[in-house]
Amino acid sequence: MKYKGYLIDLDGTMYRGSEPIPAATAFIKRLQAEKIPFLFVTNNTTKSQEEVVKNLSTNFDIHVTEAEVYTGSIATAAYLKSLNKGNKVYAIGEAGLKLALSEAGFVEEETNPDYVVVALDRNVHYHNFELATLAIHRGARFISTNKDTNLPSEKGLIPGAGALTALITASTKKQPTYIGKPEAIIMEEALKVIGLDKSDVLMVGDNYETDIMAGIQNEIDSLLVLSGFTSEKDLEKVAKQPTYVVKSLAEWEF
Repeated sequence: MKYKGYLIDLDGTMYRGSEPIPAATAFIKRLQAEKIPFLFVTNNTTKSQEEVVKNLSTNFDIHVTEAEVYTGSIATAAYLKSLNKGNKVYAIGEAGLKLALSEAGFVEEETNPDYVVVALDRNVHYHNFELATLAIHRGARFISTNKDTNLPSEKGLIPGAGALTALITASTKKQPTYIGKPEAIIMEEALKVIGLDKSDVLMVGDNYETDIMAGIQNEIDSLLVLSGFTSEKDLEKVAKQPTYVVKSLAEWEF
Protein backbone atom coordinates (compact mmCIF):
# COMPACT_ATOMS: atom_id res chain seq x y z
CA MET A 1 0.00 0.00 0.00
CA LYS A 2 1.21 3.50 -0.80
CA TYR A 3 1.03 5.91 2.12
CA LYS A 4 0.59 9.66 1.78
CA GLY A 5 2.71 10.38 4.86
CA TYR A 6 4.89 8.85 7.56
CA LEU A 7 5.04 9.29 11.34
CA ILE A 8 8.57 8.29 12.36
CA ASP A 9 10.25 7.56 15.68
CA LEU A 10 13.78 8.82 16.42
CA ASP A 11 15.60 6.90 19.20
CA GLY A 12 16.38 3.39 17.99
CA THR A 13 14.87 4.06 14.56
CA MET A 14 16.96 6.91 13.14
CA TYR A 15 19.93 6.32 15.45
CA ARG A 16 21.01 4.45 18.59
CA GLY A 17 22.28 7.04 21.07
CA SER A 18 25.21 8.61 19.22
CA GLU A 19 25.49 5.71 16.77
CA PRO A 20 24.16 6.43 13.25
CA ILE A 21 21.93 3.99 11.38
CA PRO A 22 22.92 4.53 7.71
CA ALA A 23 19.76 2.93 6.32
CA ALA A 24 17.67 5.41 8.34
CA THR A 25 19.46 8.42 6.86
CA ALA A 26 18.94 6.99 3.37
CA PHE A 27 15.26 6.35 4.17
CA ILE A 28 14.65 10.04 4.99
CA LYS A 29 16.51 11.14 1.86
CA ARG A 30 14.27 8.86 -0.21
CA LEU A 31 11.15 10.36 1.38
CA GLN A 32 12.43 13.86 0.63
CA ALA A 33 13.27 12.95 -2.97
CA GLU A 34 9.76 11.55 -3.45
CA LYS A 35 8.26 14.63 -1.73
CA ILE A 36 6.37 12.39 0.71
CA PRO A 37 5.54 14.30 3.93
CA PHE A 38 6.77 12.94 7.23
CA LEU A 39 6.80 13.96 10.87
CA PHE A 40 9.23 12.77 13.52
CA VAL A 41 7.09 11.85 16.54
CA THR A 42 9.30 11.28 19.54
CA ASN A 43 8.63 10.61 23.21
CA ASN A 44 12.02 12.14 23.99
CA THR A 45 11.57 15.36 25.97
CA THR A 46 15.20 16.24 26.64
CA LYS A 47 15.69 18.34 23.49
CA SER A 48 13.77 21.24 21.94
CA GLN A 49 12.69 21.09 18.29
CA GLU A 50 15.67 23.27 17.39
CA GLU A 51 18.06 20.94 19.20
CA VAL A 52 16.54 17.84 17.57
CA VAL A 53 16.99 19.41 14.12
CA LYS A 54 20.59 20.37 14.91
CA ASN A 55 21.40 16.91 16.29
CA LEU A 56 19.97 15.18 13.21
CA SER A 57 21.88 17.47 10.86
CA THR A 58 25.22 17.54 12.66
CA ASN A 59 25.50 13.93 13.75
CA PHE A 60 23.39 11.90 11.34
CA ASP A 61 23.27 13.81 8.02
CA ILE A 62 19.47 14.11 8.28
CA HIS A 63 18.34 17.60 7.29
CA VAL A 64 14.81 18.61 8.31
CA THR A 65 12.90 21.63 9.62
CA GLU A 66 11.49 22.22 13.10
CA ALA A 67 8.00 21.81 11.62
CA GLU A 68 8.89 18.18 10.86
CA VAL A 69 9.58 17.40 14.53
CA TYR A 70 6.89 16.78 17.16
CA THR A 71 8.21 16.05 20.65
CA GLY A 72 6.67 14.70 23.82
CA SER A 73 7.37 18.08 25.41
CA ILE A 74 5.19 19.95 22.92
CA ALA A 75 2.42 17.36 23.25
CA THR A 76 2.54 17.58 27.06
CA ALA A 77 2.35 21.38 27.09
CA ALA A 78 -0.55 21.32 24.62
CA TYR A 79 -2.44 18.77 26.73
CA LEU A 80 -2.01 20.73 29.98
CA LYS A 81 -3.18 23.89 28.25
CA SER A 82 -6.29 22.08 26.97
CA LEU A 83 -7.24 21.11 30.55
CA ASN A 84 -7.30 24.78 31.61
CA LYS A 85 -6.86 23.83 35.28
CA GLY A 86 -4.09 26.25 36.24
CA ASN A 87 -0.63 27.23 35.06
CA LYS A 88 1.62 26.05 37.91
CA VAL A 89 3.81 23.02 37.20
CA TYR A 90 6.44 21.04 39.03
CA ALA A 91 8.44 19.17 36.38
CA ILE A 92 11.03 16.45 36.63
CA GLY A 93 12.66 16.77 33.24
CA GLU A 94 15.37 18.38 31.19
CA ALA A 95 15.63 21.60 29.21
CA GLY A 96 13.42 20.52 26.29
CA LEU A 97 10.42 19.91 28.55
CA LYS A 98 10.91 23.01 30.66
CA LEU A 99 11.26 25.22 27.58
CA ALA A 100 8.04 23.86 26.04
CA LEU A 101 6.12 24.40 29.29
CA SER A 102 7.47 27.93 29.69
CA GLU A 103 6.64 28.87 26.10
CA ALA A 104 3.08 27.58 26.66
CA GLY A 105 2.67 29.95 29.64
CA PHE A 106 3.33 27.61 32.57
CA VAL A 107 5.35 28.67 35.62
CA GLU A 108 7.44 26.56 37.96
CA GLU A 109 6.03 25.82 41.41
CA GLU A 110 7.52 23.31 43.88
CA THR A 111 5.05 23.31 46.78
CA ASN A 112 1.50 23.66 45.44
CA PRO A 113 1.55 23.09 41.68
CA ASP A 114 -1.53 22.30 39.63
CA TYR A 115 0.40 19.60 37.80
CA VAL A 116 3.38 17.34 38.40
CA VAL A 117 5.02 16.28 35.15
CA VAL A 118 7.56 13.46 35.07
CA ALA A 119 9.87 13.00 32.09
CA LEU A 120 13.36 11.67 31.47
CA ASP A 121 15.84 13.54 33.65
CA ARG A 122 19.43 12.28 33.68
CA ASN A 123 20.36 14.60 36.54
CA VAL A 124 17.43 13.92 38.85
CA HIS A 125 17.93 13.75 42.65
CA TYR A 126 15.95 12.14 45.46
CA HIS A 127 14.77 15.60 46.52
CA ASN A 128 12.98 16.02 43.18
CA PHE A 129 11.04 12.81 43.72
CA GLU A 130 10.23 13.95 47.24
CA LEU A 131 8.77 17.27 45.99
CA ALA A 132 6.79 15.51 43.27
CA THR A 133 5.37 12.94 45.66
CA LEU A 134 4.32 15.55 48.23
CA ALA A 135 2.69 17.74 45.57
CA ILE A 136 0.63 14.82 44.23
CA HIS A 137 -0.46 13.95 47.78
CA ARG A 138 -1.63 17.57 48.09
CA GLY A 139 -3.79 17.20 44.98
CA ALA A 140 -1.61 18.05 41.97
CA ARG A 141 -2.51 16.19 38.77
CA PHE A 142 0.05 13.51 37.94
CA ILE A 143 1.27 13.56 34.33
CA SER A 144 3.96 11.41 32.70
CA THR A 145 5.37 12.22 29.31
CA ASN A 146 5.64 8.56 28.31
CA LYS A 147 5.78 4.91 29.38
CA ASP A 148 9.25 4.17 27.95
CA THR A 149 10.93 2.06 30.63
CA ASN A 150 14.13 1.85 28.60
CA LEU A 151 15.88 3.75 25.82
CA PRO A 152 18.25 2.19 23.28
CA SER A 153 21.73 3.70 23.36
CA GLU A 154 25.24 2.86 22.22
CA LYS A 155 25.73 1.44 25.76
CA GLY A 156 22.63 -0.76 25.60
CA LEU A 157 19.17 -0.26 27.09
CA ILE A 158 19.12 2.51 29.72
CA PRO A 159 16.30 3.77 32.05
CA GLY A 160 13.65 5.96 30.43
CA ALA A 161 10.89 8.27 31.63
CA GLY A 162 8.62 5.33 32.42
CA ALA A 163 11.15 4.00 34.91
CA LEU A 164 11.24 7.35 36.76
CA THR A 165 7.45 7.53 36.62
CA ALA A 166 7.25 4.10 38.26
CA LEU A 167 8.99 5.47 41.34
CA ILE A 168 6.39 8.23 41.73
CA THR A 169 3.57 5.76 41.07
CA ALA A 170 4.90 3.57 43.88
CA SER A 171 5.31 6.46 46.31
CA THR A 172 1.88 8.01 45.64
CA LYS A 173 -0.11 4.87 44.75
CA LYS A 174 -1.58 6.92 41.88
CA GLN A 175 -1.45 6.29 38.15
CA PRO A 176 -0.50 9.20 35.88
CA THR A 177 -2.03 10.39 32.65
CA TYR A 178 0.45 9.39 29.94
CA ILE A 179 1.00 11.69 26.96
CA GLY A 180 3.48 10.05 24.58
CA LYS A 181 3.26 7.02 22.33
CA PRO A 182 1.28 4.77 22.42
CA GLU A 183 -1.33 7.16 23.81
CA ALA A 184 -3.98 8.79 21.62
CA ILE A 185 -3.07 12.24 22.98
CA ILE A 186 0.19 12.56 21.05
CA MET A 187 -1.00 10.63 17.99
CA GLU A 188 -4.08 12.78 17.45
CA GLU A 189 -1.96 15.93 17.68
CA ALA A 190 0.63 14.49 15.30
CA LEU A 191 -2.07 13.76 12.70
CA LYS A 192 -3.24 17.37 12.95
CA VAL A 193 0.32 18.60 12.39
CA ILE A 194 0.96 16.41 9.34
CA GLY A 195 -2.54 17.17 8.05
CA LEU A 196 -3.50 13.64 7.05
CA ASP A 197 -6.09 11.04 8.05
CA LYS A 198 -4.95 8.04 10.08
CA SER A 199 -5.72 5.72 7.15
CA ASP A 200 -3.21 7.59 4.97
CA VAL A 201 -0.14 7.40 7.25
CA LEU A 202 2.29 4.74 8.44
CA MET A 203 3.82 4.75 11.94
CA VAL A 204 7.48 3.70 11.77
CA GLY A 205 9.46 2.70 14.86
CA ASP A 206 11.66 0.20 16.68
CA ASN A 207 9.68 -0.20 19.90
CA TYR A 208 6.63 -2.49 19.95
CA GLU A 209 5.42 -1.15 23.31
CA THR A 210 5.30 2.48 22.17
CA ASP A 211 5.62 2.95 18.39
CA ILE A 212 3.77 -0.15 17.23
CA MET A 213 1.13 -0.03 19.96
CA ALA A 214 0.59 3.63 19.02
CA GLY A 215 -0.42 2.32 15.61
CA ILE A 216 -2.49 -0.61 16.85
CA GLN A 217 -4.37 1.36 19.53
CA ASN A 218 -5.10 4.29 17.21
CA GLU A 219 -5.93 2.29 14.07
CA ILE A 220 -2.83 3.42 12.18
CA ASP A 221 -0.77 0.96 10.11
CA SER A 222 2.66 0.30 11.60
CA LEU A 223 6.13 -0.68 10.42
CA LEU A 224 8.50 -2.22 12.98
CA VAL A 225 12.18 -1.90 12.14
CA LEU A 226 14.41 -4.33 14.04
CA SER A 227 17.14 -1.77 14.73
CA GLY A 228 16.52 -0.90 18.37
CA PHE A 229 14.33 -1.99 21.27
CA THR A 230 12.15 -4.85 19.97
CA SER A 231 13.56 -8.10 18.58
CA GLU A 232 12.05 -10.87 16.46
CA LYS A 233 11.88 -13.05 19.60
CA ASP A 234 9.89 -10.32 21.38
CA LEU A 235 7.30 -10.44 18.59
CA GLU A 236 6.71 -14.14 19.21
CA LYS A 237 5.26 -13.22 22.62
CA VAL A 238 2.59 -10.73 21.44
CA ALA A 239 -0.81 -11.44 19.92
CA LYS A 240 -1.24 -8.22 17.93
CA GLN A 241 1.43 -7.92 15.28
CA PRO A 242 2.73 -4.85 13.42
CA THR A 243 1.33 -4.37 9.93
CA TYR A 244 4.86 -4.80 8.57
CA VAL A 245 8.27 -5.85 9.94
CA VAL A 246 11.68 -5.16 8.37
CA LYS A 247 15.22 -5.76 9.56
CA SER A 248 16.33 -2.48 7.97
CA LEU A 249 14.57 0.55 6.51
CA ALA A 250 16.57 -0.15 3.34
CA GLU A 251 14.07 -2.96 2.72
CA TRP A 252 11.03 -0.68 2.68
CA GLU A 253 9.59 0.34 -0.69
CA PHE A 254 7.30 3.37 -1.08
